[in-house]
Amino acid sequence: MDKPMPNFHFKLMSLGFKFRDFFLPPKNILKEVGIKPGFRVLDYGCGPGSYIIPLAQLVGESGKIHALDIHPLAIQKVQDIASKKQLANVETILSGCKTGLLDNSLDVVLLYDTFHHLSDQDAVLEELHRVLKPDGILSFSDHHMKESEIVSKVTNSRLFRLLRKGQRTYTFLKEEL
Repeated sequence: MDKPMPNFHFKLMSLGFKFRDFFLPPKNILKEVGIKPGFRVLDYGCGPGSYIIPLAQLVGESGKIHALDIHPLAIQKVQDIASKKQLANVETILSGCKTGLLDNSLDVVLLYDTFHHLSDQDAVLEELHRVLKPDGILSFSDHHMKESEIVSKVTNSRLFRLLRKGQRTYTFLKEEL
């Protein structure tokens, strides 16, 4: 299991995300994913929760958002957002890999700017494959990686296949084994 970054680094990263989110709003990125009301979504490596509010707007009250991170400050931040905005459909998960979610229970997993940090990328992909529904979507973005590296690392396991490349994200479909 990976170790969380020091609290100071997390707070600095969170500040940087505020600037990023101002110039590139998360809601604009999520437009590429096709999330609909009632969807169950996992934000894997949720960080300070940049995507929580726009996700809540997309999934509506009938949907569910699971926010997973290895850092306790990330979990606390997401819980604070959910409490402040009265989002009853947000659940947090403190973990470095395993989600604790049921097999085939999610419509979409967001894996944004997290993959390059993972020490066991294959284990994470296996876990995401396990929790996604048969027609589930893995929405992937990692500006620390080249396109060829993203596509090969996600598809080499044969767990996912590339459906399309958007302006900001890659959309992979779950493959049946």
